[in-house]
Amino acid sequence: MLVALMTHDREDALSIRKENREAHLAYIEATGVVNQAGPLLDDDGQMAGSLIILEVPDMEAARDWADNDPYARAGLFESVTLIQWYRAIGG
Repeated sequence: MLVALMTHDREDALSIRKENREAHLAYIEATGVVNQAGPLLDDDGQMAGSLIILEVPDMEAARDWADNDPYARAGLFESVTLIQWYRAIGG
């Protein structure tokens, strides 16, 4: 199942994002469930959130992945949304 994980960073949290980016990327690599991913950008082009497409067996696995992301553990996010996603176009 594909799940879209959409997050929005807390205000003025760019330093938290930058400090935890290496651990976040290592987590993505180690877990092997990220199908696509990238930062959301604010009007100034600065990272302000994330869109991650997870390929997991169920929503519980998606929640577990999201909860253990180093960004989440560092308190980066103001909001987190998980929703089942269907790929209609693209690879």
